[in-house]
Amino acid sequence: MAQPPDITETFVREVDENLRHDQMQHFFKAYGSWLIAAVVLFLAASGGFIWWKQHQVQQSQAQVEKLAQIYKDIGSGNTNQSPQQLDELAKNGSKAVRASALFTRAALALQQNDVKLATGTYKAIADDDGLPDPYRHAALIRQTALEFDQIKPEEVVARLQPLVKSGDPWFGSAGEMTALAMIKQGRKQEAAQLFAAIAKDKSVPETIRGRATQLASSLGVDVSAALQTQAQ
Repeated sequence: MAQPPDITETFVREVDENLRHDQMQHFFKAYGSWLIAAVVLFLAASGGFIWWKQHQVQQSQAQVEKLAQIYKDIGSGNTNQSPQQLDELAKNGSKAVRASALFTRAALALQQNDVKLATGTYKAIADDDGLPDPYRHAALIRQTALEFDQIKPEEVVARLQPLVKSGDPWFGSAGEMTALAMIKQGRKQEAAQLFAAIAKDKSVPETIRGRATQLASSLGVDVSAALQTQAQ
């Protein structure tokens, strides 16, 4: 009786390779056009993205150069076109350029005694969720300083409360206005303690710390001993 031929490992491998080859041919026959289209779209999208990023860089550079020219014009006293130019950059500039343009616009308004426009501009920056927090917090401080005598003390306290924390970059300015608002509310002891905390915080600018020390002392809290201990 005849014996069946040996099925060697080499033969199995050849069959497996042929099967895979047939499967790939079938796959490309069925889906090849879709794959080509997908590759073309990917390359087009990649090229478009690279062009868009390069365009953004060039546009940002042009905006920075325009802002620098505006600063130069303001420095030389040539401000006739500055408000319109700053407004344009505030609308179409990148985040950093937009924020810088808005701050400059507010400062220019103050220089021209337009407190209402300056206050509104600072408020617009503070309320803009699209800008980084450092810009927004700085604008909130400036807005509150301009409005301090026109708004209720409890509004000052509530508005600045997130910034009245030791170690916060705006602790000195925000804490100082908050303490002054507390005095208006009749909360003198709390104000004194806040002034004392500001005076002891080495991250606060020295000028603000000096004022806080004097105000705390005038309210009955002597922080000189604590400051001497810090200095040793």
